[in-house]
Amino acid sequence: MLDLAGILNEVIPQAHYVGGIVRSSLLRRQSSDLDITLPLEDVPSAARELGRRLKAAVFEMDAELGVWRLVTHKDKIQIDLTGYQGKNLKEDLLRRDFSFNSLAYPVAARPQILVTPRKGNTAQVILKKLQKKFIVDYSGGLKAVSEKIIDRNNPRVFKEDPLRMLRAFRSAAELGFKISNRTLLQIKKDRSLIVQSAGERVHEELERLFATSKAYENLQLMDRYGLLTALFPELEPQRTCAEVYYGKGGVLKHTLAVFNRMEYLLDHLAKAFPRYAKKLAPYAQNKPLYKMAALLHDIAKPATAKVMGDRLRFFYHEEKGAKMAKEVLERLHYSRADLRLICAMIGEHLRPSNLASNDVITDRGAYHFFRDLGDAAVPMLLLCWADYASYVTDAQLRAIMRKSGQPMMTLAQAQKTANIGKTLRHMQVLSLLFKKFFDTPKKVQPVRLITGRDIMDALSLPPSPKIGDILEAVAVAQVEGKVTTKEEALAFIKQIAL
Repeated sequence: MLDLAGILNEVIPQAHYVGGIVRSSLLRRQSSDLDITLPLEDVPSAARELGRRLKAAVFEMDAELGVWRLVTHKDKIQIDLTGYQGKNLKEDLLRRDFSFNSLAYPVAARPQILVTPRKGNTAQVILKKLQKKFIVDYSGGLKAVSEKIIDRNNPRVFKEDPLRMLRAFRSAAELGFKISNRTLLQIKKDRSLIVQSAGERVHEELERLFATSKAYENLQLMDRYGLLTALFPELEPQRTCAEVYYGKGGVLKHTLAVFNRMEYLLDHLAKAFPRYAKKLAPYAQNKPLYKMAALLHDIAKPATAKVMGDRLRFFYHEEKGAKMAKEVLERLHYSRADLRLICAMIGEHLRPSNLASNDVITDRGAYHFFRDLGDAAVPMLLLCWADYASYVTDAQLRAIMRKSGQPMMTLAQAQKTANIGKTLRHMQVLSLLFKKFFDTPKKVQPVRLITGRDIMDALSLPPSPKIGDILEAVAVAQVEGKVTTKEEALAFIKQIAL
């Protein structure tokens, strides 16, 4: 068995474990890497010698800061060696972001290192049997860990790296910690600096924040101290838009409510859709992506708000919203696939409401819906659920969820119970669409019976857009039960040709 602690002590006895690995180990949480700091001039030779002793790949990450990374070939243990940022260990620790990350533990104290290999991924590590007498703490980090507080290490931390402001909320969500008042006030003071952070770094922090079940409460706190709209200035106009409809906070209040409902839905699929929870689970795996769609879904409402008679309307806000969301997502370096999915969800999120304006949703109507939306159909229905659920109280939502799987109410029945009836009917529309999608897939995604070549041969037609129109007509005929075999499809196209 590899004596990792022993080898580290033999090669770099002057070094210290620092930052996340010490804090996580005190919290009995595993970490994805071992962060170690030592004098800058010692780093290159130490990295090479450890690479040889541990049979690890060795990379120089940053020559100026003296950052080297090792990854062992067998267990995929990741070790990051970094030179002191300052003259010595004390200066290094005092320049770190938060007090709970400013703890160090001597390599020479030889703590037990427990390694948990992960297939295909970096191993998880934890330091065991830490002794408090060896912990180096210049800024109250031990107290912060004990009291579960995130406290800025000094007033300059956010000026030195503005992303740390977002990291405070992400850490609070992941660890269940609270952010100290002086840290929140410092964030409020420095919030405008967040635009200096690289988009891909912001994206990574948001992904980790949104992956938690405490993203909503931290998003609220971010808004209270000005970081949310400093990060997303496009959301600020929502705050005073449509207050007559949504109350104080306007569209932004609604946006955060939808985000809250999306977070609830992704954590409680079985309560919202008991019959289809298992089938929906694979679609709902990417929680951060769906929460971002919820955050941006009404981004264009202020820009499209118009008073028509005695009503406030937002004509085409979904289409304009998709374009505005695209700009935001590009700024944050989202992948093309994720960008397309989110924009499709936003650009079409009124489609189920349009379907709900009919007393009957036909198989043909459902087919066109799923055909047009493609891969975005199911995710967009989840966004619509969160949107509809935001208009009712928690108690009303619990009552609605019990009835949402029942046969769809008529429009007249829904109107009798005002807002809650309208919401229930919309939920029943979603349940009906999921029923058609999962229980009768041939009705909404029919398997093609004939090809374009079959049509050209049967009707003696040259290639043209007309072939696609005929294929679509066959698909609709399949949905309506008029065509079930290739022979029937060929007879059908000859009939419509006549």
